[in-house]
Amino acid sequence: MASVIEKTIRKAVTPAIQAVSTINRARLPGADTNPFLRGVHTPLAEEFTLDDLEVTGTIPPELDGRYVRIGPNPYGDGAKGHHWFIGDGMVHGVRLKNGKAEWYRNRFIRSRELEGKGGPPAVGGPRRGFGDTVNTNVLDIGGKIMALVEASSFPVELDGNLESVAYSDFGGGLTGSFTAHPHQCPATGEFHAICYEATSQDTIRHVVMAADGTVQRETAIPVRNGPSIHDCALTENYVVILDLPVTFSVSALLAGYKFPYRWNREHEARVGLLPRGGSSEDIVWHAVDPAYVFHVGNSFEDTNGRVVIDLCAYQTIFDGDMPGPYGKSLGLERWTLDGKGGKVERKTIDPSGQEFPRPDERFFTRAYRYLWVTGLPEDGDLEFVAPMPLYRHDLETGKRVQRDFGEGRIPGEFVFAPRSLDAPEGDGWVMGYVIDRNQGASALEILDATSLELIAAVHLPHVIPPGFHGNWIAAS
Repeated sequence: MASVIEKTIRKAVTPAIQAVSTINRARLPGADTNPFLRGVHTPLAEEFTLDDLEVTGTIPPELDGRYVRIGPNPYGDGAKGHHWFIGDGMVHGVRLKNGKAEWYRNRFIRSRELEGKGGPPAVGGPRRGFGDTVNTNVLDIGGKIMALVEASSFPVELDGNLESVAYSDFGGGLTGSFTAHPHQCPATGEFHAICYEATSQDTIRHVVMAADGTVQRETAIPVRNGPSIHDCALTENYVVILDLPVTFSVSALLAGYKFPYRWNREHEARVGLLPRGGSSEDIVWHAVDPAYVFHVGNSFEDTNGRVVIDLCAYQTIFDGDMPGPYGKSLGLERWTLDGKGGKVERKTIDPSGQEFPRPDERFFTRAYRYLWVTGLPEDGDLEFVAPMPLYRHDLETGKRVQRDFGEGRIPGEFVFAPRSLDAPEGDGWVMGYVIDRNQGASALEILDATSLELIAAVHLPHVIPPGFHGNWIAAS
């Protein structure tokens, strides 16, 4: 349990604490030794607009839209205490139409922090006063391309050319931080999010938005220790809250580290079921053996009314001072909750290290069959030297299809795009960026979703640094 002094400190990040943090940061190792500022992680200094793109294979003519991914891309010289998760945001996108790749663009998110370092001018819109870096996800909300981050800044609206338009609090409805992973219900169009922030260690919020991005309600939920909740899950009747043992660390903040979250052995691991229209008093909590989850693949209620969640789990993560998310992957797991407060039942689907699980989003909240997941290097090196495959899991038969990209080629998150709006589950393509370390280049690769065979590749003459999340955003 946190001491009284620590609880008092946690109530506000005061200027005095920031001053101590700044002094101690000067004692930390320099940027020249940080693996997330070197090698394939070397930030891009330029913004490119490329419209004469080499393509191999045939781009499916059904694909009309943009594949857009975002990630951290620190501007200028790296700072001491840098963590992969906090770099300035940069979006990378390819426009596909009529079987052609019309352009590639990369653009910084126009924050005040970026401008303050000598970068491009900031755009307007409401700020929260806790920093305005946005670098974690980008998706369509209410017909607008929105760049997202958790725990701090409001989102940023982008135009069709990926230029920052303005920061947004969704018309004034968002009163606090947002999340990198809102989930949309295919049946109702509603978005549901679980939001946290470092300045409030005793409360998280459930935010519900209509399909057009209008905030309908916010519900405060009491917690302890300031848990980091990167993702949530959604079923027909419940929002699933993952309150797991990575929490705010005053000691890490005072030591100068810019990412102040650490593995906390004293924090009770639990999973909550919140009725989609309910209050915090309606949550049914379920104990779970200590683990951490960045990402949920899918979640649904089975025929017995139990809640089933497929996710990528870690034995520990952030267990010590480190510049990135080092930890032991437990692979793909299925967690089942009885809905009555019993202990979470955990089953290993595939023990191989893997991350970024993505379903056919049309089947989110429903019993489903297919999941695409990026393999992690067996040595745990986030420089990504060891091989990283892509998996397609058939959860009905247990069969796993694997694509190996070859020596020195590094895939990121792959996302599914259906052949048509009414196509059967899994009928379509998966796509994502692949780095070629040997050539100093990248490609947007489009694969057959069933066989994982290469259909087309849009070649890009530079390395797109490993990033976080992207989505296929259809033109319609």
